Amino acid sequence: MEPTNENPTTAITNRNLNDLPDEILIHILTFLPTLNSVETSLISQKWRPLWSRVPSLDFNYQLFPPHEHPSHTSQFYVEFVDRALISRLNYPLHTFRLSFLYDEHYRSTVDSWVRSAVARLRARKLFLDFFIETDVHDEEKPPYDFPFYVLRDGCVEKLSLTSCYLTLPAKLSTMQFRSIRFICFNHVYLEDQAVKDLLSACPNLEVLEINSCLGPHHLEICSTSLKRLILEFGYIPKKKQTLLVDCPKLCSISIDSCEFEECVLKNASSLVEFHVDFPHRIDRSYRPWSNVVRLLEQAPNVKHLNVQNWWFKFLTSKNTFPESFILHNLKLLVLRTGFTQYDLVGMAALLKLCPNLETLILEYPFKMEKDESLPEELLKKPVHFSMPSLKQVKMKAYNGRKKQGSFVKTLMKQGVVLEKIVLLLDQVGQNEPLPPIILNRNVSQAWEIVTEPNSG
Repeated sequence: MEPTNENPTTAITNRNLNDLPDEILIHILTFLPTLNSVETSLISQKWRPLWSRVPSLDFNYQLFPPHEHPSHTSQFYVEFVDRALISRLNYPLHTFRLSFLYDEHYRSTVDSWVRSAVARLRARKLFLDFFIETDVHDEEKPPYDFPFYVLRDGCVEKLSLTSCYLTLPAKLSTMQFRSIRFICFNHVYLEDQAVKDLLSACPNLEVLEINSCLGPHHLEICSTSLKRLILEFGYIPKKKQTLLVDCPKLCSISIDSCEFEECVLKNASSLVEFHVDFPHRIDRSYRPWSNVVRLLEQAPNVKHLNVQNWWFKFLTSKNTFPESFILHNLKLLVLRTGFTQYDLVGMAALLKLCPNLETLILEYPFKMEKDESLPEELLKKPVHFSMPSLKQVKMKAYNGRKKQGSFVKTLMKQGVVLEKIVLLLDQVGQNEPLPPIILNRNVSQAWEIVTEPNSG
């Protein structure tokens, strides 16, 4: 018998892996980027063809060995993707993911990759990201122009585009892209009309995300199929912006850093989840916050609400809450708040409007400016929390400071049916996660302190 230099442990591991069915090995490879998946073909004869049957392709530019000049890395990346797609068997593809430091020189090459993924490999999920690192990305180079029409030849259900232009067919409004159910645009230039045309051309679209996209000024989101809408602009627009949402099946809406001049919700009876956030600026906060209240007025069935604690604004303005404005169906409230007198007054004002609230989650807000000064009558007035149905409170980033401790004591005294207070301790400077402190009310109505393993 010829001697072997193979490590005994490696030999056993290889034999054990090789004994597994191909289906299990292919499943293992789905957790690897394609660069690493292809490398496994060197393990043995059995492994050689397996990577080409993996139901996902993930070409991550950042995993490729960097050369002295970025163009050399790009060329190596392009050649690898070319070879991988040519060698790839025509098995149905679940996901095609491409992240690339794009250069216009490779436009036709990227076009061919997209066509191959959509038409030949029948990808169901398409993720294209052409923004890698700001320190190496040349802002003067024109971005990739995604040809939306190519989706007519495939069965893409989920489309995500980052840092590119979007070319729509001239007669998009007459076309139907029935397979598309999810669209995410991130740093994609969009015109108002393009959004309207896309919605009409995708009759089965259920989720729409528009993140940091330049272009929209008067957004009209009208769809009979949309269930979830996420809007996040992340910049201060030079022009006034308006928003109209008319989606009878809409269940969830999230509006982040979008300072719309006017917001309108129509046919919002299905809306049960509502999230809103925008920069904390004292001199500009009343108008966007009043828009939030008007939107909530138009969504009577909201059960989960995630907002900032700016309700104090209505107590010091000429316009107070409408008498009919009560969040009757609200069960879960996530409130970003501090625990100053300013915050407590606002919190009390909001809780009055939530007679059936069962769970309250408190998170710390990010404030760009200090709070306004309270009027004298509010500064000294005791704060009372109306919590007739509140059963559980969870406080995040609890650090035991005086204002937080006083608030917890107030909850324990004023909570009629309150059963549990969960204090998630501040993790700053901790190597290991700290277990939460649980305050439970026992049968005799006394409070007991217990600790549990951290459950998030």
